[in-house]
Amino acid sequence: MKTSLTQRQARSSFADLPRLMRLMTGDEKHSPSAHSTLDVLQVLYERILRVDPSNPHDPNRDRFLLSKGHGPMAYYAVLAARGFISESDLASFAEHESILGNHPDRVLVPGVEISSGSLGHGMPIAVGVALGLRAAGREIPRVFCLVGDGELDEGSNHEAIAIAGRLGVGSLTVIVVDNGSSTHGWPGGIASRFTTEGWAAETVDGHDHDAFERAVRVRHTATPGVVVAEVTP
Repeated sequence: MKTSLTQRQARSSFADLPRLMRLMTGDEKHSPSAHSTLDVLQVLYERILRVDPSNPHDPNRDRFLLSKGHGPMAYYAVLAARGFISESDLASFAEHESILGNHPDRVLVPGVEISSGSLGHGMPIAVGVALGLRAAGREIPRVFCLVGDGELDEGSNHEAIAIAGRLGVGSLTVIVVDNGSSTHGWPGGIASRFTTEGWAAETVDGHDHDAFERAVRVRHTATPGVVVAEVTP
């Protein structure tokens, strides 16, 4: 029997996240990757994002794009806590007929904006979404994109950083979860990779919910922003 939205919201909350995470098994290889994103995802969905599970296609909603789509267990747990999916969905994670695969699918999972998992796709799409909203005259929505530090090795992200800075895409905020997995690094640190291209940047402790919230709440009008969230490897 399909679980109603009211039942989902009553059953799960953000305090339940550790238990919700334990409902998903079968992708232990990506468990560290998933856990590294849990704090920032919780803050985004609990405190920041203007999204409504009862109206997931609201044209004035904020857009959240998970580029770091490999190991999406934390994302699914947070979507359940926010009321987009049910606990029974989590328990069927990665099973044959489950809506929750090893990569999130925008067609199957309520609240998911893009199908992701291939490194380097999310940020270019986020730039396009932000430009599309600007062209449509929609000034309210913000566009958030979460990437891993290892993804910044991809050339597609380098191009996205450059064009977003030059076009002054002020509605775009990128969150880089830095767990020390980048192969090549960047002179001066991750933030300097963005500031070189005209972005506003801040680096915070990714486990400090209040510090991350303060940083990500800032919306720049004429330039994109990036928050580098440093987390325990």
